[in-house]
Amino acid sequence: MSINRRDFLLRAGFGIGGAAVGGFLPGGGFIGAASAAELANPLAPKDPQFPAKAKQVIWLHQNGAPSTLDLFDYKPELVKLAGQEIPASFLKGIKTSTQGGVGKLFVSKKRTWKQHGESGAWFSELLPNLAQHADKLTFIKSSVTVGATHDISILKLNTGDVNPGRPSLGAWVNYALGSLNQDLPSYVVLYNGDREPTAGSVNWASGFLPAVYQGTAFRPGDSPILYLDRPELRSAAEQRSTLDLLKKLNGISADRRPTDSELRARLESYELADRMQRTAPEAVDLSGESEATKKLYGLDDPTSESYGKVLLRARRLVERGVRFIHVVSGWPDGLAETERRSWDAHSDLDGNHGVQARMVDKPIAGLLADLKARGLLDTTLVVWTSEFGRTSWGESGTGRDHNPWGYTQWLAGGGAKAGFTYGSTDDVGLQVANKDEAVDTYDLHATILQLLGLDHLKTTFLNNGRSERPTVVFGKVVKDLIA
Repeated sequence: MSINRRDFLLRAGFGIGGAAVGGFLPGGGFIGAASAAELANPLAPKDPQFPAKAKQVIWLHQNGAPSTLDLFDYKPELVKLAGQEIPASFLKGIKTSTQGGVGKLFVSKKRTWKQHGESGAWFSELLPNLAQHADKLTFIKSSVTVGATHDISILKLNTGDVNPGRPSLGAWVNYALGSLNQDLPSYVVLYNGDREPTAGSVNWASGFLPAVYQGTAFRPGDSPILYLDRPELRSAAEQRSTLDLLKKLNGISADRRPTDSELRARLESYELADRMQRTAPEAVDLSGESEATKKLYGLDDPTSESYGKVLLRARRLVERGVRFIHVVSGWPDGLAETERRSWDAHSDLDGNHGVQARMVDKPIAGLLADLKARGLLDTTLVVWTSEFGRTSWGESGTGRDHNPWGYTQWLAGGGAKAGFTYGSTDDVGLQVANKDEAVDTYDLHATILQLLGLDHLKTTFLNNGRSERPTVVFGKVVKDLIA
């Protein structure tokens, strides 16, 4: 088949289309420097740009935005002023109100606090199991974001932008580092509850990166992967023959459309699905885990069982080389429709957080203990994160509104500085106390990439003639968070 000059340049990797398929290499080099193996297999493992402290990430998104004022951020002054109007000095610099307006300062009468570990980190009574791991955690108590609606802030949390279309952080990591296990997806999404998380797949999409780098969602329950078994009347040889024919036919179309990443991703997905039939059933099967391990993750408690299964599955996937595991919290199994809520507590914060905290507390503590015991915590970065925090004032008398101006997130393992707290909020926990210590989503992403051995400024991809990077045009590495 004859080709014209333009097609030749595209296929050789020197045209604009070739750059769109491969982009810039993670180290900043042009696609022409890529090995033949990398071009043939976009998920081939790639070396980091410099020595990495972490190899894998477990991203624990606490969906709905917990009140970190009720979990980690103890404020004696807020307790003292509870029930009063918030002093105007604490509102300085806040130009937009949240959806419920500004109310009176609020403190739950049930809340008790205690310091834990050598680090003296504060925890409320809601997280007794996680508190035992205080010295493993790296707190970021000066987190900030933009937007105060869930869809917008969740999108920014995962992709760095408030508009759909950009790749998620997991997709960037997948693109830059490739897969450690060619028989499983390199980027997996897990969640509990009976429906997909808010806004769905846009939060783990590949955006303008080739589609092969997007996340693969596993359903909750004992059968997380649909159609994993081969049809009963089809032999392995017959299936392989069918796939070979599909590969040949699709390959012809792919050769004619060298910039069609969706087609390339479909080709790879067929092959991955075939390999997964041999490896995935064992990877997601929890039946072989000991009773002690199941109890460690809270599988003996109906409230924590569903989330515990998700985190136990996450540990198994880490063991098998899955690069990025994106976990979204839902709600316990068996709840009535009216009780199926995320952490979004505009009212009845005590009831809501009582359930949500019990759902995640033991499983997350179990995950940290298990990773540590298996020698995996040093190279696995665990990130506890949310779209924003909650206000210091109350809403509906018993809840809290959305707060993008100051809240807590934390890291563990993977080269993060253990037993350390960075930044703080003001005396009532509303805004970051020192603006120079504010950690935006972009900064969090840049720091995570740094721990993975990637410079966020050099992890680039050419899209529509523009060199794009994970942190858009923002972001700094928070070096104080790194051991």
